[in-house]
Formats: sequence, structure tokens, C-alpha cells
Amino acid sequence: MTHINNFGILGIFLLGGIAFVFVALALSWLLSPHKGNREKETTYECGLDTTGTTWVQFKLQYFLYALIFVAFDVETVFLLPWAIAFHTLGLFAFVEMIIFIGILALGLWYVWKDGALEWN
Repeated sequence: MTHINNFGILGIFLLGGIAFVFVALALSWLLSPHKGNREKETTYECGLDTTGTTWVQFKLQYFLYALIFVAFDVETVFLLPWAIAFHTLGLFAFVEMIIFIGILALGLWYVWKDGALEWN
């Protein structure tokens, strides 16, 4: 009987959370001003109107820099908890982390050899 009671409390909180979201959205829609003008509906781009074509193609290297950053950022996310719990994990976790760092170093070496890190 206690499990049913616990699930009932969970259901009440779930319904309350969903109701809160819908009430907040409805109040925001009801209370916000709906008057638009020409100035508010224009595209904002540094305060200046665009001239000519607005399609700009970015270099692929910017995307590669972002991917490399994300890869090493993920490495940091995995490396920090491992370093904190290093003494309690043992030799197996140490070997696995060395393999993980080796795979990332291999990827960095490949990107470096390929010339993706050169700024042209």
C-alpha cells in the first residue's frame, strides 16, 4: 500500500509541474503586448540593414576547431572524476584511462598531420 501512496505523490508532483508550465506559458501569452511595428519586425544585424546577398559561407576549419574543442572538452569531463577517484579505482581503471588518452592523442596527431590546425 505504501508503494501506491508514493506513486500517487509522484503523480501529483508531475501533474503540478506540467500544470505550472502551461499556466506560465498562458500567462505570458495573455500579458505580453501584441502590438508590432515595422522596426520590431526587421532583422537585426548590428543595427545596419543588409546590402546585397546575406548568405555567407564559413570556412570548414572553424567547424573542425569546434569539433576538436568538443573532443578535448569531453576528455576533461571524463578525466576529472577519474583523477579524483584515482586511488580507489585500481590498476584496471588506470589502464583504461591510458587507452582513452592514447586514442585521443592519436586523433590529435592525425588532425595535426592532416593540417587542420593550421590557420590560413
